[in-house]
Amino acid sequence: MAPFDLATLRTAYEGRRVLLTGHTGFKGGWLAVLLHDLGARTVGFALPPDTSPALFDDVRVGELCRSVEGDVRDLAALRRVVREAEPDVVFHLAAQPLVRASYERPIETFETNVMGTANVLEALRLEGRRCAVVVVTTDKCYENREWPFGYRETDPVGGHDPYSASKAAAELVVDSYRRSFFPPDRLATHGVALASARAGNVIGGGDWAKDRIVPDAVRALAAGESILVRNPRAVRPWQHVLEPLGGYLLLGARLASERAAETAEAWNFGPRPEGTVPVGELVGAIVEAWGSGAWHTVPQTSAPHEANVLRLAIEKAFARLGWSPRWSVREAVRHTIDWYALRHRGADAATLRREMVAQWRAYAGGVEQQG
Repeated sequence: MAPFDLATLRTAYEGRRVLLTGHTGFKGGWLAVLLHDLGARTVGFALPPDTSPALFDDVRVGELCRSVEGDVRDLAALRRVVREAEPDVVFHLAAQPLVRASYERPIETFETNVMGTANVLEALRLEGRRCAVVVVTTDKCYENREWPFGYRETDPVGGHDPYSASKAAAELVVDSYRRSFFPPDRLATHGVALASARAGNVIGGGDWAKDRIVPDAVRALAAGESILVRNPRAVRPWQHVLEPLGGYLLLGARLASERAAETAEAWNFGPRPEGTVPVGELVGAIVEAWGSGAWHTVPQTSAPHEANVLRLAIEKAFARLGWSPRWSVREAVRHTIDWYALRHRGADAATLRREMVAQWRAYAGGVEQQG
């Protein structure tokens, strides 16, 4: 398969049946829009949006796919949707995605992120569905030692907070199913090509989650208030949501190709080293892109533990998938704020969706191909 470009992805997905869990969330909503643009026949499976507003409602994601309401903790419901959707490709994004929420609801976090992942894979096993599977976890699945260099796919997984630990455990579930039931060297027998994807901190239009820096900043800016920044010195690998989603799509296409067996592994999708910057620098770029505003910080003496430094190594995806990030942090912020500014000015769903597709085509059509 050729390296990443829009024509390659359209060839890979046009007319394909895709099952997408978590399509009512931020990343899942964006992925549903992209799959529709690529001509895929997508079935989404998820609980209703857990924020208001929500991207799912803002751009009417339910018009772009068949939307099935369900919980990944419900194995019987997953079996039904697998049976009905008959997917060629599965993207599993449904999750409890917030670190701070995991301290408040640890059992829900583990049930959703660990058993939810096991249930998706078990549904495929029990239904005997031959397909490509991309399970999305996070860069926080690594045992964070506050290293100054990026974590590689071969580094140990682990986690301090319940969210990180649950995603590390989800990686172990994926690895166990791959070894026990879906080994790549017996792909012709079972037909399931299974990989996991670990992305950095994503930003983009339509994220309305609580305690995430971009939606918190946009809410403050729209209200004419100063942005509260909890930890401006914390270093994270920032990237526009299109960066990892392009990686997931490429990975899914490769898993559905003749090179599936060599691709059924874990993969990192993050920014270039210069995209790993402190929170304060990101917020400064947000204020600049918005055109006005300010931010301040208040010591968080009783705040739950969060890592101070997190970096992600992406050499593997670059060398073996032909994927590489395109947009700088400032470009990512500009595209993100462009979307929120449109919405702030009262743009309708069709306009917001067109902006998403325009960003996608500009991004994917302009990605430098690697030999």
